[in-house]
Amino acid sequence: MKKERKSKLTCERARAFPIEKALAKLGHFPTKTSDKEAWFLSPFRSETQASFKVSKKLNRWYDHGAGKGGNVIDLICLITQSTVSETLKFIAEDQDSFSFQQQPIIETGKNKGFQILYARPLRHYGLLKYVAERSISIATAAMYCYEVHYLHKGRRYFAIGLKNDSGGWELRNEYCKNSSSPKDITHIKNGNGKLIVTEGMFDLLSILDSTKNLESEYDFLVLNSTAFLKKAMDIIDGYHRIDLYLDNDLTGKATTQKLISRSNNCLDRSGLYEGYKDMNEWLIYNAKKGFGQGARDVSLLPQKQTRFTPGGRKEKKK
Repeated sequence: MKKERKSKLTCERARAFPIEKALAKLGHFPTKTSDKEAWFLSPFRSETQASFKVSKKLNRWYDHGAGKGGNVIDLICLITQSTVSETLKFIAEDQDSFSFQQQPIIETGKNKGFQILYARPLRHYGLLKYVAERSISIATAAMYCYEVHYLHKGRRYFAIGLKNDSGGWELRNEYCKNSSSPKDITHIKNGNGKLIVTEGMFDLLSILDSTKNLESEYDFLVLNSTAFLKKAMDIIDGYHRIDLYLDNDLTGKATTQKLISRSNNCLDRSGLYEGYKDMNEWLIYNAKKGFGQGARDVSLLPQKQTRFTPGGRKEKKK
């Protein structure tokens, strides 16, 4: 009986692997990008001004500081100090899933043929890039979310997943906003008497990424849907302080008022991102404007002692 020949990745095919994806897989992300090119801090040395250019059209790189460039195989070999054979194996790991697949919105409860295959730590280039585009650090996302692979009507997809209290998943990627059954809230218990409430996973990640060490002060509750308001009401009864970071739309404001009516311990924090739909939209805007971490900390948690106002100016002593 003849053994089935395994198709190997050739150098010609490997050279088509996007350099941006290879760099992301190795932990390097652009400081500036456009349709034609992307600029990185050099992966070969420490620098503060990006001098490493990637041409998206040609899929070639050039390090202006070193005066050399090449293709994706050359780059991986140099960064990892590996052989061409080892580099081909490195690229081959992702050759079957170079990008997202466009997929339909899945309605929970009607999603026949929907099956979770497995969940693993975040590492796919497409998801890491999506996290970065949402102005969330990979380290923060990796603390609470997973890379979830699933089947829908016989086709395979993958997304960032946040697990809920009933074992279902909230799933997000560049093209989809899905969920698997059973749908439920996500209550993250850290053993604290204070609680932060958000509507979605990216709002929670935005708060966690903007103010460090919140786990030592707060538990977290992601509603995943305002339909779980009744369950949220039962949960907040156990906390002496509840910070509400719900959406600045009619549904979010109505939910906020209902929770405030339930408990005098609730504080509406939506004014901190007034003019934006939610926390993540606010974070993305501030990231583009280049606001510093310190300014974000003050904006998010004004109850903390600080010498600075949200705008970064020193307050006058009274």
